[in-house]
Amino acid sequence: MKFVAFERTQQGTGASRRLRNAQKVPGIVYGAGEPALIELDHNALFFALKKEGFHSSVLEMELKGKTEQVILRDYQMHAFKPLVQHIDFQRVDSTTRISKKVPLHFINEENSPAVKTDHCLVNHILTELHIQCLASQLPEYLTVDLSELAKGQSLHVDDIKLGEGIKIVTHGKKNPVIVSVSVQAAEEEVVEAPVAVVAAPPAPAKGKKDEKQNRK
Repeated sequence: MKFVAFERTQQGTGASRRLRNAQKVPGIVYGAGEPALIELDHNALFFALKKEGFHSSVLEMELKGKTEQVILRDYQMHAFKPLVQHIDFQRVDSTTRISKKVPLHFINEENSPAVKTDHCLVNHILTELHIQCLASQLPEYLTVDLSELAKGQSLHVDDIKLGEGIKIVTHGKKNPVIVSVSVQAAEEEVVEAPVAVVAAPPAPAKGKKDEKQNRK
């Protein structure tokens, strides 16, 4: 994925505010040399950030007519507006060892025995993993094949097939669960008994007063 950045000559709070008012985003590129101040078009960057690959793959940044390989390191959003406030990139090459979170893509869930035969629920406990690898080996995502998942089973980190040189960082947790299977509770049929509507008995008619009682 490729994007265009422009050299930024001014820095500071006031300069950054003027950039944002002009629909630009201030940023920085560091690593493998001197840090470089950059600015990017806000709208182009905003829509790029919606793409999964922009977060988890090596990017090609064009700056001053030259193309460099970078990865996204951090970005800040406005507290309540859909505005990008600042962005950081790191220069990388084929020998750079990096640490990065990558998303998990689950496939064949609907064809697994757990779902197709036993009608179980598949719970995605984790949706991304922290990995370490060379920049040249960085995958855009990791694929988790659920085609063999059966009732009563769960998938763990050690069950994922990794490319050469990729290591998963679990932060002290031993072989965390990625996917679990739970049995759906049987739906109870609630049958409402028909309510009998009984008409109220008619009020007794008042008898005619005795003629003697009407005499005064």
